[in-house]
Amino acid sequence: MTFIQTNQGECSNPQSSGNPGDWYEGLPPSYVDSAKSPIVFIHGLNSSSRMWWQENDMGDIVHENGFQTAFIDLFPTKDMWENGKLLAEKLKEIYNYFGEKLVLVGHSKGGIDAQTAPVHYNAASYVERIICLSSPHQGAELSDLAYSSWAGWLADIIGVKNAAVYSLQTGYMDYFRNQTDELSSIPIYTLAGTSWGSFGSSLYWGGLYLNSFGANDGAVTVPSSQLTYGTELHVDKWNHFEIRKGSATFTHFSDYLYETTPSIPSYSFHNEEINYDNTADTFLRGGQYKGQAKEFFSVEDNVQELTINWLSNRRISNLMLTSPEAETWSDFVVSKDETTFFNGCWHHTLTLKKPSTGQWTLKAAASEENYLMAVQFNSPLNRVFNMEVGENLELVFPSVRKQAHLLDLKTIKNTIRLEYYDKETHISQETNWEDFGGYFSKKLPKMGEGVYNLTVDIEGKSLQNKRFNRTIVTSVYVDGNGKVIK
Repeated sequence: MTFIQTNQGECSNPQSSGNPGDWYEGLPPSYVDSAKSPIVFIHGLNSSSRMWWQENDMGDIVHENGFQTAFIDLFPTKDMWENGKLLAEKLKEIYNYFGEKLVLVGHSKGGIDAQTAPVHYNAASYVERIICLSSPHQGAELSDLAYSSWAGWLADIIGVKNAAVYSLQTGYMDYFRNQTDELSSIPIYTLAGTSWGSFGSSLYWGGLYLNSFGANDGAVTVPSSQLTYGTELHVDKWNHFEIRKGSATFTHFSDYLYETTPSIPSYSFHNEEINYDNTADTFLRGGQYKGQAKEFFSVEDNVQELTINWLSNRRISNLMLTSPEAETWSDFVVSKDETTFFNGCWHHTLTLKKPSTGQWTLKAAASEENYLMAVQFNSPLNRVFNMEVGENLELVFPSVRKQAHLLDLKTIKNTIRLEYYDKETHISQETNWEDFGGYFSKKLPKMGEGVYNLTVDIEGKSLQNKRFNRTIVTSVYVDGNGKVIK
């Protein structure tokens, strides 16, 4: 596709430099229909404007349909505030260039940046409406994981801890929604996907991890893509990469690219066949080692399926899984991560049906490695530990009392690792909670306004005297009055 680099006054066929603030006009249509609004395409995390035309037919399809277009580069690793401010400045330029209001189409975090510009940086007069393709409006659980205690070693070494990923933690996004929703007047339309790709593909493990939070596209859940005051246009079997392609989604939002389209949100959600129940199906361990590492996990009774994923900063071949009966497996499927949240790490994945109960061992060997071991269970026990965080920063397990018949409550122990962040501070704190048999909530200490990233490790025994392990990761934002924002 041919482009005109309008902001630098050059006519060329650029391969976008990715320089923040640069924007490009797509090849103008042979006939400009005044009823069709110009479209501005906004990329997401760790990306650039190239994503709209490289291995993507979106640019060609919108041109074939007679739309004027612009493609902009923002900061790939900065938060919505930095990108929203820059975008607002450039939207004024693009508005003046085309001479009419714009429709913004954002992929992933690009949809959040698109909303920030008109709400917080006075760009509302340039924008007709916003269309979001799998944007994590309620936050990204994979961002919570990147900042968790167990995944921190790996996230640091592969360089995925940055302002953008930090701002997408579910707790921080609660804060952003609190600052944004009541001020938002631009109509917003959303699309979401529910496919992860094939086993071992780059989005598969992201989808598996996010499955406990609801239907998802390998990077963002359907519930997170929604806004209560927005209009959900469509949910389909797209993964996080496919949803940005013109051949996949253009026909689902093309009716909203006209000046004559009524900009009245219908407040509608498409909820068919979507699971919204949070469950605790994961056990995590991680860190750094030289030479050899050995991790253990327990499998309780009635586990139907077990998936192990060893995430590493390098591809390794020396992985050995051993069952309680000393049976071994080493045939892990290896793939490179492309989810943007753990971009650059390697996945080593293995799934087993009906694993035996007892203690399992996973050994790894490398000269030096940062890693995260994630074990996921398909088990009736998953729904017991649906943890909630109250407004006074207390952890609550509402289902434990109801399903106590599955557990030996006296054996349950919880270790809570809290990572507190404000603009200049990071404090780590560990709390043990060993009175679970008598109390189903635990109040945590407050250290001021900011993000509280929580990693809760749970261990205990079932009534059949079989050990189990689970890990829950979440984040919350505590405001200046000491209350959790929800």
